[in-house]
Amino acid sequence: MTLESKLTEQQLFDQLISSLVHSAWVYLGKVKNPMNEKLKKNIDQASIQIDILDMLFKRMTSNLSEDEEQYLSHIIRELKMNFVEEKNNPEESNDSQFVEKESKV
Repeated sequence: MTLESKLTEQQLFDQLISSLVHSAWVYLGKVKNPMNEKLKKNIDQASIQIDILDMLFKRMTSNLSEDEEQYLSHIIRELKMNFVEEKNNPEESNDSQFVEKESKV
């Protein structure tokens, strides 16, 4: 069964990417979780979200507009840099556990 959507393929693609990017930032502990308004870090889940984005980027590069390609390249690079920073943060070294932080936002 196919659901009829009033959204274009471009809008659906944008929402998919936005969802993955937002989840990655939440798992990196950089953005509050919208469900509980807390900052929690889960490095393993952040890694999965980043890997999914990277895989989509690599597999879709020839089908992306120049703007999409630049945006994805930039955001994946930013996420990877933040991932390394959070993974190497000696203050919070629990790789696979949720680490709750005080909200800075």
